[in-house]
Amino acid sequence: MNYQETLDYLYSRLPVFQNIGARAFKPGLHTTRELCKSLGDPQTKYPTIHVAGTNGKGSTSHMLAAILQQAGYRVGLYTSPHLKDFRERIRVDGGCVDEEFIVKFTNGQRSNIDRLNPSFFEVTVAMAFSYFLEANVDVAVIEVGMGGRLDSTNIITPVVSVITNISLDHTQFLGDTLAKIASEKAGIIKPEVPVVVSEYQNEEISDVIIDTAEQLHAPIVFGSEKFNIQKAGTEAAKLLLHVNEASGSAPGKDLRLDLTGSYQVHNLAGVLATVDVLNSKGWKIEDYAVETALESVIKLTGLKGRWQQLGTNPLIYCDTAHNTAGLTETINQFAGIAAGRRRFVIGFVGDKDITTMLGLFPANADYYFCEPSNMRALTAGDLQAMALKHGLKGERYPDVNAALKQAIKDSVAEDAIYVGGSTFVVADLEQL
Repeated sequence: MNYQETLDYLYSRLPVFQNIGARAFKPGLHTTRELCKSLGDPQTKYPTIHVAGTNGKGSTSHMLAAILQQAGYRVGLYTSPHLKDFRERIRVDGGCVDEEFIVKFTNGQRSNIDRLNPSFFEVTVAMAFSYFLEANVDVAVIEVGMGGRLDSTNIITPVVSVITNISLDHTQFLGDTLAKIASEKAGIIKPEVPVVVSEYQNEEISDVIIDTAEQLHAPIVFGSEKFNIQKAGTEAAKLLLHVNEASGSAPGKDLRLDLTGSYQVHNLAGVLATVDVLNSKGWKIEDYAVETALESVIKLTGLKGRWQQLGTNPLIYCDTAHNTAGLTETINQFAGIAAGRRRFVIGFVGDKDITTMLGLFPANADYYFCEPSNMRALTAGDLQAMALKHGLKGERYPDVNAALKQAIKDSVAEDAIYVGGSTFVVADLEQL
């Protein structure tokens, strides 16, 4: 098979969650362990950092990878889903996995695929672990797909586990309370392996994580208790932040972050705390590497779609936030932009809590309803009808690009446009 034939085989032969949802969800570690065992357990041959969470785990993974790169390490990075290109999931020092490797790996694993009947995600995890070994990485940053305890990535024993923000999402798989979801995320904690929690949210969440860590004798630190981080504004497409150690043992410092979403304040505390843990374990990550990496995360790692500005006059921002907690942050940030008329280009997948999310959007705005090119998509017509019950009025369009084109046409220079609602809506943007 050539590269395109290989991709067609992977998408047609294996259940893909981003396309079909629950029917592709295959919790458990047995299949991934078997796949990796046949490959010689590559995931045990280099250090790893494991990152879980409801929101923020992608940004956190990319920031950590950028920092480690700037510190001189050769860094693997596994994330999901991809936006434009399957190869985005597996990177080394920011560069995407080679097409040739994907073809070679898939051809070599066809007998195991037939024998084990893995999911698409299970195969991509094994592929990433194998590629990182072949690429001779010094460390790999591994983002959890969903949950943690039963996620395919959870066959690793990392040097540090990281848990970011936790909120209600994928409740049909992870549980319908914050405590249940926190328990699934805490499933990545390993015996005596340090765990960093980005922020102390509330007792319901934090008590579950603390209890798990104590049972496993895993040292735990909350980033938000170690660092006080304040947003100081934006300048030249950078988020300006002032950081103080809560202990007061070191002078404060200013950082510039090229990920300008206000929610990054929550993620950064966990990132900085993770760097401290790594340094305490003998890694060599200087302040200069941290500072320069954070200014260039997008360039170093290829991250897209996080509060990304697509245009000016009118201002256009897109964001991959796709649950209540994430959308609350981005809608609030959008509301803080000086603008004439606000316009929302939105679409969703159908297996989310659409009613709750629609309740976050302001009625005094113009709406352009669309649907992602995804089998799980909520149709634009259904979205329009549901939105009307919340007082959100607008026209429907077949895809995000047609909707955005009309929103721009309707705008004057002082207006602002938000594009989002789903990772897959953002992924469909032609100009991303």
